[in-house]
Amino acid sequence: MSLFKETLDEELLTIPEAKELLADVEAERAGDEDRELRYELARAIDHVNRFAVLDVEESRELVAELSDLEYVEDPVAYKIANLLPRTRTELRSVFAQERYALDGEELDAILDIVSKYA
Repeated sequence: MSLFKETLDEELLTIPEAKELLADVEAERAGDEDRELRYELARAIDHVNRFAVLDVEESRELVAELSDLEYVEDPVAYKIANLLPRTRTELRSVFAQERYALDGEELDAILDIVSKYA
């Protein structure tokens, strides 16, 4: 037995995009005094407020630029945009669960793109 009925839709988001969506939810809930924020929602809002470094447009540009690289798939591009790794070691941890490993030049190319935004 599952708590969830079914997944209707799935969309990849960067942390700044999630922050924007959660700000709308928070504003909607703030207008209704009888509804308080559930613990999970409050924690999610706290998380995105703490870790959103870029603005929404910059995060989308970063994902687009990373996705243009032939060896970076969309889910990995979003993960990189959310984590903003600064070293090869941090970046290798992003690719740890992938079926392939990147060489030094490919890692440096990704880090160069990230450094333009971070």
